[in-house]
Amino acid sequence: MHFDAFSFGSIRIDGVTYEHDVVIDRGQVRKRKKKPSKAYREVFGHTPVSTAEAIPWNCRCLVIGTGTGALPVMEEVKQEAGRRKVQLVIVPTEEAIARLKEQTKGTNAILHVTC
Repeated sequence: MHFDAFSFGSIRIDGVTYEHDVVIDRGQVRKRKKKPSKAYREVFGHTPVSTAEAIPWNCRCLVIGTGTGALPVMEEVKQEAGRRKVQLVIVPTEEAIARLKEQTKGTNAILHVTC
């Protein structure tokens, strides 16, 4: 997997530009479907990552890129990662991309491209 570019509002992976949050699940890229987490938006001021959405748990490490740091990750996600024995790394998206460049095997990701 090759990360070509990242800027506010878009990310380019393997030559394809995405203008929305993405999920990387075992090397496949798809749009993050955050609708199940929208119920928590008012509480957090932003749609958080919650266990209500399809989190790519089939990995040893899950990297969550939080944009510039604004994307909230609910406590239940952290607890579920512990229960599943999945290392959870929550960092700004730019740092998340750097980590993914270093280690992709056994690593999935949720990348927020705005805020």
